[in-house]
Parts: sequence; structure tokens; C-alpha cells
Amino acid sequence: MVAPQVGHYVFARADGQPLPFIPGQFIQVHFHYADGTATKRSYSLATIPDPVTGPDNLVEIAVSYVPGGAATALFEGLQEGDAIDATGPFGRFCLLPTDTNQRYLLIGTGTGVTPYRAMLPQLEQAIVERNLQIVLLFGARNPAELLYGDEFRAFADRHPANFRFLPCFSRELPAPGSPHAHADMRHGYVQQFLAEFAPDTRTDIAYLCGNPNMVDTCFEALKDAGLEVRQIRREKYVSSK
Repeated sequence: MVAPQVGHYVFARADGQPLPFIPGQFIQVHFHYADGTATKRSYSLATIPDPVTGPDNLVEIAVSYVPGGAATALFEGLQEGDAIDATGPFGRFCLLPTDTNQRYLLIGTGTGVTPYRAMLPQLEQAIVERNLQIVLLFGARNPAELLYGDEFRAFADRHPANFRFLPCFSRELPAPGSPHAHADMRHGYVQQFLAEFAPDTRTDIAYLCGNPNMVDTCFEALKDAGLEVRQIRREKYVSSK
């Protein structure tokens, strides 16, 4: 469990082969309801590829538990060694090798930060190669729900001049002295603090992932700031029972 209602699952392909993917893509897990009806759910890949060797045969995803949800029942019932059926990878919510922007604004809520975890090696390479600036605004209700927060904080500590990690807690702030209590934390929702970073059409590309309301609000705010639609890449996460 990486949060009270989020499980981090690690799978390996049954054939032992790697899963080639681009960070930001997702897989679809297939399962059946009790009445036999088939359905599927999409999960962003959280796997961090090795920058030299690429992906191994591990497939990592973060799963939000929804009370009464069929997908939740599937994952909660899994034991070590059990198998699932999945297809993919799919999706275009990815960093592009043709990007020449000076800064990425990465904005996410809940499990919407999962693709940013997978992007860390790419971001590190871009920092080294072109001194890229990155801001990660991450919305959570409280410190316990800050998925992969320690990893993002460690990345910020390694690249203090290029990577800012701003946890935005909408309900409960960290206790004084805790690892999450620092100058870059905010009290409120991510969309409240976007203007603080003065989005600039000349320098920025923005990524939005997570709660649909957040994505829509930030999308409009970025357009109002002058960013063109092609400079805003988005993916909405919708919970479904």
C-alpha cells in the first residue's frame, strides 16, 4: 500500500519478456463481473525504465481502491503468483523527443502522478542535456496520500536547480518536522497555485493528469495564460464501479 486506498502492484510477463513502453503510457487490465460480463480498466505504467538497458520484465501499476468496485475486488483478491490478463501499452501522454521547451509544468492528483514517476529517467536526461526546468505540482488530501512523494523529493534534492516538487495538501498539512513539511508545500488545490509559476507560451509545455475537474480547470487556466492547445497534454482519470 502506497496510500490508504492505493495499492502498488508489480507483475512480470508470463513469457519472461520485457514490456517495451514509453513512460506515460498505460495498460488495460481485463476481468469479468460476477455475471460473466467482460470489462477492462486502464492503469498508467509506474515502472521506471533503466536509462541504459530500458524496461525489464516487470510491470508496475498503482491501483486506487473504489468501495464496491469490480476492479478493486479483482486486485484485492490477488495472491502472489496469480495471473491477470492485460493488453497494451497504449496512449500518447508522453514526453516527445522533439520537444525543445525550456520548462515542463507537470500537474497531477492522486494516481495521476504515476506516469511522472516513470518519466523520471527521461527528465533527468533532459536536465543534463539541455538544462531543462521542471515543476511538479502534486495534489493530495493529506501526507498519507502523497504517492511516491519520497521518490519525487529525493529527485528534487538531486537536482535542486532544475526540479521543484510542490505537494499541495487540500485538507491536512504535514506535522512540523516531518519529511513532507518544507517550504515548497502548499495548502489547497493544485489549480490555486498554477499562476504562481507564470505559465509562458514561449517556454512551457504542460502535462495534466488525474481528477477530471482539475484537468479541465488547469486546461482553461493555461489557455488563458497564452499556452496553445498543442502545448497542453492531458489525461483524465475517472474512477468507475
